Parts: sequence; C-alpha cells; structure tokens
Amino acid sequence: MSGQQTIHVGGKWQAAASGATREIIDPADAKPFAVVAEGGAADVDAAVAAARAAFDSGEWPRTPVAERAALLRRVGELLQRDREEIALLESRDAGKTLEEGRVDVDCVSDAFRYFADLVVGEGAGRVVDAGSPDIHSVVVYEPVGVCALIAPWNYPLLQASWKIAPALAAGNTFVLKPSEITPLTTVALVELLVEAGLPAGVANLVTGAGDPVGARMSEHPDVDLVSFTGGLASGTKVMQAAAVTVKKVALELGGKNPNVVFADACATEEGFDTAVDQALNAAFIHSGQVCSAGSRLIVEESVRERFVAELARRAAKIRLGRGTADGVECGPLVSAQQLAKTEMYVASALEEGAVLRAGGSRPEPSDVRPEGGYFYAPTVLDQCHREMRVVREEVFGPVLTVETFRTEDEAVALANDTEYGLAGGVWTADAGRARRVAGRLRHGTVWINDFHPYLPQAEWGGFGKSGVGRELGPSGLAEYREAKHIYQNLDPRPVRWFAG
Repeated sequence: MSGQQTIHVGGKWQAAASGATREIIDPADAKPFAVVAEGGAADVDAAVAAARAAFDSGEWPRTPVAERAALLRRVGELLQRDREEIALLESRDAGKTLEEGRVDVDCVSDAFRYFADLVVGEGAGRVVDAGSPDIHSVVVYEPVGVCALIAPWNYPLLQASWKIAPALAAGNTFVLKPSEITPLTTVALVELLVEAGLPAGVANLVTGAGDPVGARMSEHPDVDLVSFTGGLASGTKVMQAAAVTVKKVALELGGKNPNVVFADACATEEGFDTAVDQALNAAFIHSGQVCSAGSRLIVEESVRERFVAELARRAAKIRLGRGTADGVECGPLVSAQQLAKTEMYVASALEEGAVLRAGGSRPEPSDVRPEGGYFYAPTVLDQCHREMRVVREEVFGPVLTVETFRTEDEAVALANDTEYGLAGGVWTADAGRARRVAGRLRHGTVWINDFHPYLPQAEWGGFGKSGVGRELGPSGLAEYREAKHIYQNLDPRPVRWFAG
C-alpha cells in the first residue's frame, strides 16, 4: 500500500476515485508528515457493495465461531508484535504521549481477545419453554449485516477496535471511516486484519471527511447498522440520516463528567494526595481530549481552597511537549481548530467570572515544544458555576472547572446537572455514602475512589445526550446482532379454527 492508497475495498488497497488526497498534520509542530486518500461518496458506494457481497454471499458470516475467534486472537497477537511501531504512529498522529500510545495498543489487544472469548463461550441459543413437549422454541442471535463504523480522532485505534472486534465476532462485514485528522493507525489495523486472514470484502476502509464519507455511510440503503463515536452535533446528523432507512444506530457522543470529592476523602495526607493526583489524571490525560475526562471538579467547600491550591500547583508543573520526547507527560491538542476552541472557552469563562488558578495560555516554545505546535497549558478555573458555558459544554481540551458543595444532596444535584451522562467519579472514605451517591448518579460509568479505568467485559456508554446503546461487554456484542425466534412444532396437527 502506498501513502495515497489508504482506501481498502474488496480486499484491495486503492486511491480515492476522485484522485484527491489529504495531508496529515503532526500536531506537535503543525507540519504534514503523511498523505492519505481523500475518499468520497463513490468510494463509500464501492465499499458498501463489497461488504454487502461479502455478507450475502461470502464465507465470513457462516464461518464457525471458533475460527472467527481464532482470527480475532491472531489480530491481538499482531498488535503486540507491532506495538512500538503503532504506538509511535498514534503519538505522531493524535499528539498523545508514546506511553499513552502503548497503553492504547494493549487495550486494543485486550478487546479483540475479550470478544473472541465471549463468542466461544456462548451456547447455541436461548431455549424458550413453550409449555408443551411438542414444541421446540429457541432464540438465536445472528449478525446484523453490513455495518458502517465511524470512529473519532481522540482515540483512533482504540475506538475503532471497540467497533471492529464485536462486529467481526458476531459475523458481520463492515465499512470503516476513521477521523480525517487521525486515520493512520486505523489504516495499520486494517492491514493487520488482512494479514490475519480476514476474507476479502469483510473489512473495508474509506478515509475522508465526515461529509461526504460519513454522511453517505449513514444514509446508505445497503447498510444495516451505523455505529458512531464523536460529537453531539454530528451524532444527531448520523441518527437523522439513518432514520430514513430505519437502520440500527449506536451512538457514543461524549460527556461533561463530574468528579465529586467529599472532604472525608482528604482526611489523611495519603487520601488528599491520591484525590489530587487522580483529579489531575481525570482532567488532563491526553490534554483533556477524552470523552470521559473529569473536567468538572465538584469539591466539598470545607476542603476547596487547600485542594484547588495544590491541584493548581501540580497542574503548572505538568511537562508539556511532543509526545515522543523523553519526560513529556502531556502532548498537544490535535488541531488548530481544537486549540482555538479551547482558548475560546477559557476566555468566555474568565469573562463570566471564573478565577484562573493555573494555565490559561499557550506555553512558550522549547526543545520539546516546537514553535507552531498546538500546545495549551493545563488550566484550572476556580469559582465556576452552572451557568457558565465552560461548565455546560464539552471543551475537549486541558481545562478543569471547579464547583463546590456543602451537602451530599447538593453534590448529587450538581453532578447530575448536565445534558450528558457518560461517566463520573466519587471520592469518599464513607462506604455507605459511596454506594448511595453512585446509585443516584445518572451516568453510564461511575468510579468510586478512582477515575478513568474501563474493562472490556463491562459495558461503556452513557445516559441522556451521551448516546444510544453500549460498547464493550455482552451488550457491546449484542449491538451487532439481531435476535431471531425459531418455533418448531414437532407434532403438527390441524387447528380447525375455520369450520370449512
């Protein structure tokens, strides 16, 4: 595959039908370092046709489960073989640190292994008791068909794998669109699927912009399911486009996630240090470009000043630079657009009365921060309130807002006061309070005395405008299946409903 042949259709790598290309920018220095094909609607149509043929007439949907699982495990092994190369590519493409890239590769391997184990461990179907020995009734689960998979730019490899692994495990074929900003590791993953022996036409890839590529995938009449991860506005358009053909839809649309810290969590020096450390991790991993980022710190008033002062001190010491440089803890934002968006939100917050405790500007260039890179200092905004845009809207940058509470009820009300509902954290030394608060939070994932870990065997997704459906876990596999009830009468006789 050449640099401009990043479209994969029916087992072949090719250029865009139009011949158009796109430069991929390194966010650390704003310079192009790769070229990919810029696909369009015609490329989508060809890819969907290949996926349709592979599903309707090909071998993959009818391949024994054990063989499908073996291929998924092989992909996990190949990812580990190429771990350093792929991690480096992810770091340059998305701006994250090299260590974050390595963690992503490991998590992707885990996802492929999990779904392989899940399908192998299943029974042949769910037997339904019809109340008669003469009736054999069973519910079986079959692949949904051709899947349109649309992945985001912040975790290109990881988010693509959360869709690809269950789609393949269930026996589907697919057309995949990575973000036009960060497509390179997704291209590498498709190459590994081919190397692992996936039949031609099962995995198809179209690189290009959301409009027209993602839009055409969402509306295409031969697509049976569309799975999208990204922003709310784009997700709404995907749902509207998919509604015309009444296809299945799975959406993961981000969040505005609370991290609630009760005073008793900070009663000891160890507890205080841990809660501050985890608040930094919650907000600033990958420069805050995480759908589950704990960007809203909601801290009990009695410990607010001490907590925020220490948080700001540590935030100011975060080593910011190119993700591949030694000692760097946080990389750049992914694009000039994301940098400008972050600056806009910080400016609006200050105009609305927030108090800047750390960051709030672009750092000076250095030996690890090339001039022109999309860097923004980790920012802590104190004395925030719900009416501020920066508190209500998803920034997707290294910006942490601070709100305070006095009672448990107030803490829960603040944490739930969002149109999203993806994830949240609760910090307390009181086990009863932890369970109570976790039970009252309207968020798809709740961490108690932790933030950010996920398990491939546990569902991921949100309430409210954080999306529809779930990824990972058994429900993540179910998204890519249709249930079919097979009712067999073992002793058929006339019913005599009609006298004639």
